[in-house]
Amino acid sequence: MTVLDDRTLGRATLARQLLLDRAGIPAHDAVAHLCGLQAQEPQEPFVGLWSRLHGFAPGALSDLLTGRQVVRTHLMRRTVHLVTADDVLAWRSRHDAMLRQRVLGVYRDDLAGVDLGELAAAGREVFADGQPRSMTELARAVAGRWPETGTRALGEMLVAALVPVAQLPPRGLWRTRAGVRNLPLSSWLGRDIEPPAPEGSDPVGEALVRRYLAAFGPAASADLRAWCGLAGLPAAVAAVRPELVAFRDTRGRELLDLPDAPRPDPDTPAPVRFLPAFDNVVLGYRDRGRIIDDAHRGLSVTGARFVLVDGRTAATWSVEAGTVTVSPLRALTRPERSAVAEEGEALAAFLTDGESHRARIADAPL
Repeated sequence: MTVLDDRTLGRATLARQLLLDRAGIPAHDAVAHLCGLQAQEPQEPFVGLWSRLHGFAPGALSDLLTGRQVVRTHLMRRTVHLVTADDVLAWRSRHDAMLRQRVLGVYRDDLAGVDLGELAAAGREVFADGQPRSMTELARAVAGRWPETGTRALGEMLVAALVPVAQLPPRGLWRTRAGVRNLPLSSWLGRDIEPPAPEGSDPVGEALVRRYLAAFGPAASADLRAWCGLAGLPAAVAAVRPELVAFRDTRGRELLDLPDAPRPDPDTPAPVRFLPAFDNVVLGYRDRGRIIDDAHRGLSVTGARFVLVDGRTAATWSVEAGTVTVSPLRALTRPERSAVAEEGEALAAFLTDGESHRARIADAPL
């Protein structure tokens, strides 16, 4: 079985993630191809798409949100993702059990004695008037039935698990600060969520295997679960395995992939790319060695924004007063510094509508 080293896997990942060459596709198609964008920080998806698409205009993503073609919702790993309307309606039921268990993992003691079916019905009853609500407003509206339960636990269980909701605009629009206002997905999109599959079948799981590999592969089954958080996927993987090809990584893990998906030569040049916080190109794997060194892995869950140099995380970045500041994680060569500065200047221009092209690179760690 062919062994793929981290550099080879990294180039395949960059190609699938639209980071090896910027793609000339609409923002909607990019969100669909990427299986959504992690979006708990509302402005970060704009940078994620800017780094992936030719001529990306932030208004295009805002229009998709207001046009109800993409939505912000709790989905993979119980984190807020920006996903297409079609995908969330198709996938949401398959995520129900995982979402409940993840909320219970935090609030099990608080929710002891609360019948989750009754809580879900109470939440839907509150939303029946069609009015968007914050999590706190929703929790307070039902709290009278469970006076001994904290409103935080009630609200988290309702909006993250029991009642599939969309976080409505203006939350998530370009350069807009707004609190979270929720409305059931079916009300916001005017379509019902697809029901769970009959017992013994998992068409959504099988679709997720194919979609994940198209956007993240080659990958192990453990990587797939780390990305979505779902249980019960081995059966889905087994069902589609005849369609797939297999490799191994240098750690001996079996990696699965779509036969015709791009796997570029490991020496293919990889341009500098600026990633937003919590980008799934880093978080979408159990083994993140193809993108990030173990020494820096902890940064990936703290909200650090990474700079990819030669296909790997080599710096973090921040922006203040129109200036993009790059903080290297290793010494950069002179050509690398030049390429990072050039891309940083372009990012500054994007973030300021061309008012600033300022980028600075801090000293590398000793």
